[in-house]
Amino acid sequence: MARLDTRVIGDAHRNGIAWETLVSLVDIENRMAAHDGEHEGAQAIADTFEEVGLREVTIEEFEVPGWWRSSSTLDLAGRGSYRHQHQVLALPGTPAGEETAELVDVGHGTPAEFDEADIEGKLAMASSKTPEDHDRWIHRKEKYEAAIEGGAVGFVFRNHVEGCLPPTGGIHQGDDPGAIPAVGVSRELGHRLVRHCEDAVEATLSVDCHNETATSQNVSGVIGPDTDERILVTAHHDAHDIAEGAEDNGAGSALVCEVARLFSQLADELAVGVEFTTFGAEETGLRGSGHMAETRDLDEIRAVVNLDAIGGSRSLGVGTHGFDELTATFEAVADALDTPVEVDEDIKPHSDHWPFVQEGVPGIMAYSVSESDGRGWGHTHADTLDKLDKRDFRDLAVVLSAGVLKLATEEFVPERVDPDTIEDRATEQGLDIS
Repeated sequence: MARLDTRVIGDAHRNGIAWETLVSLVDIENRMAAHDGEHEGAQAIADTFEEVGLREVTIEEFEVPGWWRSSSTLDLAGRGSYRHQHQVLALPGTPAGEETAELVDVGHGTPAEFDEADIEGKLAMASSKTPEDHDRWIHRKEKYEAAIEGGAVGFVFRNHVEGCLPPTGGIHQGDDPGAIPAVGVSRELGHRLVRHCEDAVEATLSVDCHNETATSQNVSGVIGPDTDERILVTAHHDAHDIAEGAEDNGAGSALVCEVARLFSQLADELAVGVEFTTFGAEETGLRGSGHMAETRDLDEIRAVVNLDAIGGSRSLGVGTHGFDELTATFEAVADALDTPVEVDEDIKPHSDHWPFVQEGVPGIMAYSVSESDGRGWGHTHADTLDKLDKRDFRDLAVVLSAGVLKLATEEFVPERVDPDTIEDRATEQGLDIS
């Protein structure tokens, strides 16, 4: 049975490289996809991969739809003008433009609420919160696309987390900007706007931004035997331009580096090679992982272990997408380490495992179990280093390394499935992934 050696566990609790890597990333001013800081972050990861002993360390560039922020305003006729970053932020991928129309609140933005609302030719506003009685979490982009389908001319995404924190998040449609201007607004401003909607208030939404084709990059390195099959351990090093991107996803990138460092002591125990990768441009449409999935022979990938929304607590959760052997792997790890691991078998299509899982490749979404509702501080100005604790990193690194070790031996070999099987699983959850 593959078991993490106590010397490796001890090393994880003594060494601070993971935290140092995270600090180096958050100190880069702006890691937005295709911006200079994203390139700097990729180089920082590559340097760490070299330092911890990975071979074949490469930085691969690819084209992405780049996006640059300028100013955004929301003016209500006779009821205030809002233009500060703690109130209104353009959503990456929005087109520039100006629209004047009635502002209509569609509540949480559930399908039923959109069906009931008259938003044709109007500005549609929806909360970032998903109601507790809804059968699944609703992603921002689903609400944006529902607004477009309903005929709205603009979209306002209001945060449900207090603190003058407007939410951001990509809304590209394929390689093109979204169809209508879109902004995020703070919870505090959102509450004011909801009140004004009761009076059928007219508003002018104005967005100034720039879209053009640019380049992002993936960083990869390998450890272990040179086999036809590999395990992928991944995260994304890009972040939104408004904050440090500490938990989303500097933490994931730093933990990829830390697991790689620990695996430098385990290379002789591996039946297959392990490839460590951080992707670029996740926040603007899973571009880096999509590029790899399109350009690699997926038969060479035994499984993907993707780290995202991780680091906020020491309690690990894993989404296993219905792959039984992946569930069994982390249940065995929990037993072996006497550490709880939350296992969720539902489909989770919103991070870098998805371009692989969608094609039937076994994949895990690894995250920190949290008390927060929705993204918490993520995608806001408050996604900063002070929210994280290096002690949590040590525990997470141990549990993740134990799981990857089991997958990189012959103890747990997950079976891939037909893409139609993944689509069926998603349909059962009410997800349209076609």
